[in-house]
Amino acid sequence: MAIDPVTAKILAQVALKAASDEESRKRIFIIILAPVLFLLLLIALILYLITSPFSMLAGWLVGDEINAVKDFQMDYGYNQSIGIFEKDYIEGSGQSYEGVIFTDGGVEVTYYNQLDERWADEPYGTDNIGGYGCGPTSMSIVVSSLTEQTVDPPAMAEWAYQHGYWCSGNGSYHSLIPGAAEGFGLSCESIATDDPQAVVDALASGKLIVALMSKGHFTSSGHFLVLRGVTAEGKILVADPASKKRSEQEWDLSIILDEARRGASAGGPFWAIFKEGTD
Repeated sequence: MAIDPVTAKILAQVALKAASDEESRKRIFIIILAPVLFLLLLIALILYLITSPFSMLAGWLVGDEINAVKDFQMDYGYNQSIGIFEKDYIEGSGQSYEGVIFTDGGVEVTYYNQLDERWADEPYGTDNIGGYGCGPTSMSIVVSSLTEQTVDPPAMAEWAYQHGYWCSGNGSYHSLIPGAAEGFGLSCESIATDDPQAVVDALASGKLIVALMSKGHFTSSGHFLVLRGVTAEGKILVADPASKKRSEQEWDLSIILDEARRGASAGGPFWAIFKEGTD
């Protein structure tokens, strides 16, 4: 069927307008979508900076500046995350660990678990001990084992909070460990994570070591625990405040060292803690 020129012209104008409208819609869509994508990228960048600001900064620096950034992270607790495994919550919650003592290491160790039903929901600042109290719980283990004092996790958490070692939403500042050792009359020395013999020697001499572990066998991100002894075969015994089960296992020193040193944002040095006069 033939189309007269007038009809053809009208159809052509309609098609052109439709195409034009499609292009317009695409332009409008792009105009709307672009700022949304920019905003999402900006939010992602901000979140990254908040969760790992100094690790990112260290990547831009060289030499002594990198060490300065790492020291700042270590002193002030940046990037320490809560890393209790879901299975730890399932296995540990609703239980009491009252009276648990380990005698198979160089020192008789009084064990506390942060998930203990007696205090898991007790406050640590505005957080709770169950989710955020690995630092105070580790120091409760140390102080109660090496001194005549019995200091349970709620008491240590309150002490840490009152002395400024609680880090809101992130557990504890790393400086809690030497600070609490001094506060409860114990001596503390730092051991580098690349000095395995020093770790073994410290444990063999009856010292307890607090380690900040990064992601691995003990945590999904960051977690304080206590090294409590070394076996004749060179295996490491631990007191993990989130898991009695792991505390009853023997561990390769290489695992402990690797997971303590891995990732500047979580891992850190070992703190060997002992009574004055310990060899």
